[in-house]
Amino acid sequence: MAVHPWRAPLAALPLAAVTAVAGAPAASAGPKIEVSGGVTQPVFSYTDAIREHVQVQSPLDSDGDGKKDLVRVDIIRPKGSGSGLKVPVIMHQSPYFDNPGVGFQLDHKKYDANGNPTKFPLFYDNYFVPRGYAFVSVDMVGTRLSEGCPTGGGPSDVLGGKAVIDWLNDRAPAYDDNGDPVKATWTTGRTGMIGHSYEGALAIGVAGTGVAGLETIVPLAAPSSWYDMWRANGTLTDFKGGQAWLAKRVDADPPEKCAAVHQRMTAGSDDATGDYNAYWDELDYRDGPISSARNVRASVFPMVGMHDRNVMGNQFSKWWAVLPRRVERKVWVTQYGHLDPFWARRDAWVDTLHKWFDHELMGVANDIMRQPRADVQLGPDHWITQTDWPAQARTVTLRPRQDGSLVRSPSKGTGSFLDTKQAELAMAESPATVNPNRLAYLTPPLKKAVRLSGTPEVSLKVKLDKPAANLGVLLVDYGTDTRIHGVDPAQGQGLKLIDGHDCVGEGTADDDGCYLRAGDNTITSGFQVVSRGIIDAQNRRSLSRPAPLAPGRPYQITWEMLPQDYEFKAGHRLGLVLTGTNADLDQAVLGEGETATGARVTVDLAGTSIALPLVTSG
Repeated sequence: MAVHPWRAPLAALPLAAVTAVAGAPAASAGPKIEVSGGVTQPVFSYTDAIREHVQVQSPLDSDGDGKKDLVRVDIIRPKGSGSGLKVPVIMHQSPYFDNPGVGFQLDHKKYDANGNPTKFPLFYDNYFVPRGYAFVSVDMVGTRLSEGCPTGGGPSDVLGGKAVIDWLNDRAPAYDDNGDPVKATWTTGRTGMIGHSYEGALAIGVAGTGVAGLETIVPLAAPSSWYDMWRANGTLTDFKGGQAWLAKRVDADPPEKCAAVHQRMTAGSDDATGDYNAYWDELDYRDGPISSARNVRASVFPMVGMHDRNVMGNQFSKWWAVLPRRVERKVWVTQYGHLDPFWARRDAWVDTLHKWFDHELMGVANDIMRQPRADVQLGPDHWITQTDWPAQARTVTLRPRQDGSLVRSPSKGTGSFLDTKQAELAMAESPATVNPNRLAYLTPPLKKAVRLSGTPEVSLKVKLDKPAANLGVLLVDYGTDTRIHGVDPAQGQGLKLIDGHDCVGEGTADDDGCYLRAGDNTITSGFQVVSRGIIDAQNRRSLSRPAPLAPGRPYQITWEMLPQDYEFKAGHRLGLVLTGTNADLDQAVLGEGETATGARVTVDLAGTSIALPLVTSG
């Protein structure tokens, strides 16, 4: 592995030196960190591990009480770690320890009479502490036992986590229950953050501050822009008031404590227009004022579900594309929904994660960086590896024709539809049937399989009879096949529980490290929506400055659809469906969502196309 000036030099040392640097002196009478076969071995007792807690001082006062927020940090580390044995840290910062609980099984922490943790949700402590790691569980600001107010990914959420990294590297204060200062003398300071969804966003956000000591992050199905969590090109893809609702959901304190914060969040998020503004800019981790991809020093190992309706695939692809080239990386790309890969491909995931943390935090000279960078799932039990993501592809541009075909040659004619709010099933089914609310176009049957890898782009030339419309587009695979049933949360995001359970690592009576098993949930269907895209036509030039359209005047509107990695099999047909407001992107279960405009959209086929990054198979 290349050694870069912003990374500590541990990873460049030979294995014998790595063990010494990791804190296992030759003269020590206790257990030492041991490596065999390129991975650390479970030589430390989980039962006898040290369990403790501290309060780290955040730089911000999010609840306005005149005091900087204190962030609760629960710690478990190998017995003997200290002056003679310094260990790296795996850190899990979460807003979910109160509500709704952590992970697929909605686990909660447990504590002893002294307030020290006896149960940590998830398997990271059970598995990694016996191998010589400390595990640090952080209650996000405003949640569980931390002070302050949660801010839906805002500065206090991120900088509270950064403060913990600073404390682990002796740059921030922390206190015990008596108010006495506490230093982390037991750690090397080398830290890796991991988490799913909101938790993973915190890892991305903290990494984007450029904080020293954060060596790697593993964000799983994680947002990199909170605007894109609730919006898509000016349209509302979740219910109004969502930011304040989320902050209230994870906060078990009396509502009046953070009422002023919630009011500011509601005003700033501007649900009335769906436009981008300074509020959302502060919650952008790609190029925001608090966190930016250009500042990332840590290596990254994200996982993305390409059918995730909650944290959509562009949250990964846009961030991945703007990371500095110097950032070392690996990725898993799946056909699931909003999942942690621990539930989808457990053995392979734990083994890969183990090697990754050993390499990045311990400096173990294993083969993780010599393996292909990307693991890609193309279907049930169908995984491939490749050198990077997306795969090398050529752009193929397809154009709709008046006869309903989708071809490469230029076309003529027009079509029209009404901007109504419809579910994707209704939009995509029976493409040969005339439907006033959509236009559908199909390629001839494929002579051989082709694979989409990357981000499609669609360009429509349209006229409206009103000043605004939501323009939607679907890319559909027409052909009977058995597929991952991963879109609808009611179907388990692509998984189903199966018999039995696994115990991962070591356990105690309070924390056994045992979890239910899951397997692919599949469906045999005649078609599959592969990618989708939507835009408020008023935001065609800018997400911040809408421009109404002049009725009857033609406009060329071009935008990116959601990324995908998907194989269209021989004999199948690619379909392009043009429509209005997408009900499936509108998760308005708790409040008012996006409304359709009712505008008639007239499409000039000569100026309409979809550009696909395709890899030919075979």
